[in-house]
Amino acid sequence: MRKLAVALSFLLLSLPAFALEVAGVNVSPTAVVRQKTLTLNGAGIRKKFFFKVYVGSLYTERKATTPAQLLADTGEKLIRMNFVYKKVGKEKIVEAFAEGLANNSPGVARSAEAKAFLSWFTSDFVAGDTVDISLSPDGTVAAAQNGKALGSVRSPSLARGVLLIWFGDEPADAGLKEGMLGKG
Repeated sequence: MRKLAVALSFLLLSLPAFALEVAGVNVSPTAVVRQKTLTLNGAGIRKKFFFKVYVGSLYTERKATTPAQLLADTGEKLIRMNFVYKKVGKEKIVEAFAEGLANNSPGVARSAEAKAFLSWFTSDFVAGDTVDISLSPDGTVAAAQNGKALGSVRSPSLARGVLLIWFGDEPADAGLKEGMLGKG
């Protein structure tokens, strides 16, 4: 019986990772950023009132289950937003990012780098859109919408501030924070 259990566990470990479905969005188990394959750390739903706005996914080189672990990790990170709400106006997105920075990183929120980051978001987001925000070990923050680059800036303090939008003491959505930390 023990040999059967060991054989089954090896079989389960050798199965390919399958996409996770969250709110009708297939969340990939991996993502590639700057020639590095990152693993899905966790995913959840960003809600505003009773509406599902987007599925947020966090990809990392190493598993992080707490904000402290995530902030201390020196590897590549990717936050992916798969929009499910019919339309989110660009001004609402900019307002939400600015509020997240102000609530969790007030010094960064007033910086030139934060203003540059916010200026990248010039289009509305509609259901089906994907927005990627990547954070590199050197502090480079880059964003893309549906695969099209929006902008890039090297600022370790902005990179930390962007992470804190979702993982700070006053996150955009506490349930999403837990989900992206793999606890949802």
